[in-house]
Amino acid sequence: MAPAAASSPPPAVGLAFWRDPQALRIAVLQAVFLLGLGWLAVEAFIHVRANMQARGIPTGFGFLNDTAGFDINQSLISYSATSTYGRAFLVGLLNTCLVSAISLALATIVGFTVGIARLSKNWAAAQLATVYVEILRNVPLLLQLLFWYNAVLKALPGPRQSYALPFGVFLNNRGLFAPELALGPGAPWLGAALVASAAAAIAAWWLSRRRRPAMNASLRIGAAALILGPPVAAFLIAGAPLSLVPPELKGFNFIGGVRLLPEFVALVLGLSLYTAAFIAEVVRAGMQAVPRGQSEAAAALGLSRLAAIRHVVAPQAMRVIIPLLTSQYLNLIKNSSLAVFVGYPDLVQVFAGTVLNQTGAAVQVIFITMAVYLTVSLLASLAMNLFNRRFASIER
Repeated sequence: MAPAAASSPPPAVGLAFWRDPQALRIAVLQAVFLLGLGWLAVEAFIHVRANMQARGIPTGFGFLNDTAGFDINQSLISYSATSTYGRAFLVGLLNTCLVSAISLALATIVGFTVGIARLSKNWAAAQLATVYVEILRNVPLLLQLLFWYNAVLKALPGPRQSYALPFGVFLNNRGLFAPELALGPGAPWLGAALVASAAAAIAAWWLSRRRRPAMNASLRIGAAALILGPPVAAFLIAGAPLSLVPPELKGFNFIGGVRLLPEFVALVLGLSLYTAAFIAEVVRAGMQAVPRGQSEAAAALGLSRLAAIRHVVAPQAMRVIIPLLTSQYLNLIKNSSLAVFVGYPDLVQVFAGTVLNQTGAAVQVIFITMAVYLTVSLLASLAMNLFNRRFASIER
């Protein structure tokens, strides 16, 4: 018989990459690429710094401690012309966060409403929702901002001919004036009662999730008393610690109350309504991605159409909606930088505009501005990804 052929040795398991010629070659190429990229970055930094020093442009961040010397017409914190550039940066950042947060909330509410309306069996509601989506998402956002600011808000009458709205609210070409909430001496007691009420609400929710069977009527009444009792008692005992101070027309303008600038209103309307058109399409796509048999099964169980959407279709559709919704949220946050075109004092106008022009520190200012938008976007994306886990975890 012929001798058996010698079998080849089995491949080595766990072979170090420096003993594998192919892996070693790949590692060397990657190291050379990274070293070259780092060398280019260092060379660019050295040349930029040398050019900035030659032209007398500041190369550090010490300018943030210098006096700004300009006013800002809307600030959530104390600010004056004697404040520093760092304070001006914080004012612009807070204004950007404020307009982004309000626009996100309004865009979500309007977008979900319009998206569900597009799937409605009511012909008029479905057609109106379709017209809304097709018009707003096909007109550039900048034009919509200019429309709301120049064609709508600037066309309003002056303060003496203001439109009187319910609850002591007045609307004119200088803004929206609403009553201001004033705190009385008993406000700390009311705050403590609200904290206690929130703790009771969380405890009641936790017990309702853990208790089997569900809480009966007496337990629900007791939970409601624990939640609503402290704030009501504190409000009565403290002698109305909260009061509303309405705006008053004196001279040529209103004094007191809360004023929303026309620039702020135009920016919020433009951002929220424009983004809502895209969110509506995301919601419609997510709802239609759920198999039709789910709705039919819900109807067979006796659920109404609204109950079927709420308890059956919507939870499954959210797995499709949330990832696409995240992209729209990020777009809205970045689109808030268009506030400069309507004169709203956001981060771009205050810091990347006025501060940059006065200090000449273009590299530092643009770097900080880009880092802020990157950080805010990453935090929003992280929050949405964590929220998405709640719906993704139920998928088999």
